Amino acid sequence: MAKMEPHVRERTDALDSLGNTTAATGKGFAIGSAALTALALLAEYGNKIKVTDVVMNINLLDPKILIGLFLGAMLPFVFSSLSMRAVGRAAGDMVNEVRRQFREKPGILEGTERPDYAGCVAISTQGAQREMVVPSLLAVIAPILTGIIFGPFTVIALLAGALTSGFVLAIMMANAGGAWDNAKKFIEGGAHGGKGSDAHKAAVVGDTVGDPFKDTSGPSINILLKLMSMVSIVFVTTVIALNDLFIRIFS
Repeated sequence: MAKMEPHVRERTDALDSLGNTTAATGKGFAIGSAALTALALLAEYGNKIKVTDVVMNINLLDPKILIGLFLGAMLPFVFSSLSMRAVGRAAGDMVNEVRRQFREKPGILEGTERPDYAGCVAISTQGAQREMVVPSLLAVIAPILTGIIFGPFTVIALLAGALTSGFVLAIMMANAGGAWDNAKKFIEGGAHGGKGSDAHKAAVVGDTVGDPFKDTSGPSINILLKLMSMVSIVFVTTVIALNDLFIRIFS
């Protein structure tokens, strides 16, 4: 777009590929830190339960524990799917806005009219805030609702399941997203037929999925793990009291 020499694009692509690799490494450290933090918060949650005089009795064959493990293992995948669909919807809104501006201001393509940059920025920021309401509520409500219905020990299993699957999923997303981006640049450099080939079309699809993988869903799992643990600790006494009430009502 800046009409520079072709060698500039070659150098920036090389830097971008290197950046994807180092970013994946950095995100690996970040998710490792988040996992350790969530593990420490999980231990603190167990201590909070002991303070409430509830007898610690966790058996992996207990149906309630198994329910918590499966629900927790599922949560990072549901959370990631919500965030990726949010990226798709926001991108669709952005494309429609750009098409509208091209249609109403044909001089943009000729360089005689100035685009409405503020409109595109507003779509991006408003879409980000609007689309994260449901995933955020999921992270807050899941441990509270699980504790009220099944009890505090199921919440421990929920957090353990989310930590186990979320850690692996976040690592996979960070590395896969960067790999798909670099694969597209590799093919555009002339490998496997270069631009316009079937391999390039497939790489474009991979990069379209890979960008929200490495930039949205993967990093957001860090927040999911820590937020769920913090919510569980803050509301532990309330959850135990409501669970007792729930059992009395439905027993």
